[in-house]
Amino acid sequence: MKKKEEEQEKISTEEKIKDAAKRVFQKKGFAATRTRDIAEEAGLNLSLLNYYFRSKEKLFELIMLETIFEFAKSLILVLNDEDSSIIQKVEIVADRYIDFIKTQPELPIFILSESRNNIGNVLENLPVKEILSNSVLVRQLKEKAEAGEMREVNYVHFIMNVLGLIIFPFVAQPLIMGGTSMSSEEFIKMMEERKKLIPIWVEAMFKVNKLQ
Repeated sequence: MKKKEEEQEKISTEEKIKDAAKRVFQKKGFAATRTRDIAEEAGLNLSLLNYYFRSKEKLFELIMLETIFEFAKSLILVLNDEDSSIIQKVEIVADRYIDFIKTQPELPIFILSESRNNIGNVLENLPVKEILSNSVLVRQLKEKAEAGEMREVNYVHFIMNVLGLIIFPFVAQPLIMGGTSMSSEEFIKMMEERKKLIPIWVEAMFKVNKLQ
């Protein structure tokens, strides 16, 4: 019983540290974050943090891995759905990711800002390329191109365009709101509108007759 309680306490402490690290890393970035900042955010002493996680680098790598995995897992499931059409996939991705980023608005900037210098080791542990290139979506794009229903397009372009339409407004939110005097409520309303508009734009972008 005591051993079980100790294990639960260990898991609880580790999760508390990871949650705190995620908040601090997203706010300050890797370079500006000190382990002491994370300990203070978690309400723990520094020695305890060092006991659970040997270094800031290891903790950051774990946070990035979990963050990217969380961001990618629903996308991969949607792209491999046999029962949905291409446009239906776009609709689902737009709906889910806009809702997801609304709850974590710092996430896109965090991934983009840290990806240049600190993401290499993380991506080695995620076979993203293999998963995407063998997805149902890629097969559907090829089939539609061969049937003459849409022009042939590299799947990377397709995915980049869809994710760009979703993510860029959140990245540029301060600029958009400042340049248009838009309130936070109006911005969120506009993002809700984009859930319906993005599939329409994607369909027109690739000059399809009708994707099934």
